[in-house]
Amino acid sequence: MKQSGGSEGQKRRAGESAAERVDDGTVVGLGTGSTAAHAIRELGERVDAGLDVVGVPTSFASRELAREVGVPLADLDAVDGVDVAIDGADQVVGVDADDGGSDAGVVLVKGGGAAHAREKLVDATADAFHVVADPSKLAAAVSVPVPVEVLPAARTVVADAVRERGGDPTLRRADRKDGPVVTDNGNVVLDCAFDAVEAPGALATALSTTPGVVEHGLFVDLADTVHVGTDDGVDVHDVTGGRA
Repeated sequence: MKQSGGSEGQKRRAGESAAERVDDGTVVGLGTGSTAAHAIRELGERVDAGLDVVGVPTSFASRELAREVGVPLADLDAVDGVDVAIDGADQVVGVDADDGGSDAGVVLVKGGGAAHAREKLVDATADAFHVVADPSKLAAAVSVPVPVEVLPAARTVVADAVRERGGDPTLRRADRKDGPVVTDNGNVVLDCAFDAVEAPGALATALSTTPGVVEHGLFVDLADTVHVGTDDGVDVHDVTGGRA
């Protein structure tokens, strides 16, 4: 059941727990969002203490934070691969026994920061993908809008295709400026609400095959471990059927 508001303490514990899985000499995918930011800060402290890692950022925000805390950086095409990725989620479905499962194991909804295209690229490339979350992100089913990054010229076409599949697309507007949110890739985002997502794997495939879609925020069966920060510790879920 989704709970109201996670605390900064819960987020910090989750991020630090995942950062502890990073070994010396590894390439680390650096996720985007408030919980992933705690992992980046913890990695910065470990680098200051002698840890040898290279970070691959998934957004402008994660790049700037990593630079601030002293994590060495490289672009994805400049490394041989990603050993570990650490990233947050707007919603996590499938880690609790009471969730009832889905057609695709653990499903994440990402894209609240409009960085899901680069996040998915890095997270899917990684040998191990650690998700960090607070209890408010856990849910029995997908119940938040699914962000879909689209080419600006394809916005209307993609919106029509989403409606045909029972979704209600809304162009994401930017705060404190006139116009839409523009991603780091120069595209726009449609937040697509569905009354029920009973088959997230099938929806993910349908969105991926829609012309004009760059990437969507359904991360299906990619997570290997989910670190859920609590008030007094961390619940670590090793995902059955994950890639580890």
